[in-house]
Amino acid sequence: MQTLCLCRVVRPGLMLTAPDFKQKQILFAFLSRDEKVSFKNDNIVIHDSEGKIKHQSSCYRLFILFVVGHMSVTTGLLQRAEKFGFNIVFMTHGLHVYGSWVNKANGNVLLREKQYSYSSLGIAQHLVKNKIENQLFMLKKIRDKGTDLKTAIQSIKKFSAMLPNADLNLKGILGVEGMASKIYFQNVFAEYNWIARRPRVKHDITNCLMDIGYTLLFNFIEGLVTIYGFDIYQGVYHRQFYNRKSLICDLVEPFRPLIDWRICKAYNLGQIKKKDFDERNGQYSLFGKKASPYVNIFLETLVEEKDAAFKYIQSYYRAFMRDKPVKDFPCFALEE
Repeated sequence: MQTLCLCRVVRPGLMLTAPDFKQKQILFAFLSRDEKVSFKNDNIVIHDSEGKIKHQSSCYRLFILFVVGHMSVTTGLLQRAEKFGFNIVFMTHGLHVYGSWVNKANGNVLLREKQYSYSSLGIAQHLVKNKIENQLFMLKKIRDKGTDLKTAIQSIKKFSAMLPNADLNLKGILGVEGMASKIYFQNVFAEYNWIARRPRVKHDITNCLMDIGYTLLFNFIEGLVTIYGFDIYQGVYHRQFYNRKSLICDLVEPFRPLIDWRICKAYNLGQIKKKDFDERNGQYSLFGKKASPYVNIFLETLVEEKDAAFKYIQSYYRAFMRDKPVKDFPCFALEE
């Protein structure tokens, strides 16, 4: 069980402010057989198989509840999620999301009208450039810079300099991002037998960990974005595709190097143990309690950056609503 402090109590139905958000929690529950989630006096309570309380915290402070394992979803759970404004993400023991309950703002008609009428690629280029700049920052942090790494840094600088460019269409932006990312991954994970980014295959431990970290990041950013009433299926970079949360895919981009950085740090600290991973038919996975320390690593990283992430999404909303020029949209910058 991980409980990580991420708002003074805020009345349901109101948009969170930065002070509100400071005391919110991410709760990650690994449920074993016969363990249960229940509620008592506006507290969420988790009981072990013998009925003893293993965790209890206030629903007022909850931002996201991740549940790993089997759980009965009751009307009481959903009513409290609605009342106290928290999201619930349901995951298998292999850390795959199979469902979610997202608490979102409704009725922001003006915002959605702006989303549906927006057709420029300016914000898309801004997001991709922000991501590439963070990738560049990651490579510059590597201490031993051989010839290959120095060449990679110069190449990525050139890709970053290509944006913004009014002459680029969507395919061109995708090309710039793809080429920069290929060089970035080859170098940032060079010490860890990197082959390629293959999220569906998970052919190595690094790809497996990236999927877990990116999944937690995605759901965290979704929780922030839905506060404002965006249509999360209407993206500015990722095109509309059935049941894809394209806007979340967009806004996650600048944050992805955070997860990559934490994986590199975990390798350097000896926190990644091959024995923890199951390997079947060339695919790696983490199951159950063995995943707990790795989840904790990523949650700690999200908590460290929670205020910056909140301000980023808040600033994005304000810039979008006020039709600000792209140069005034926020950037998320990695720091030492």
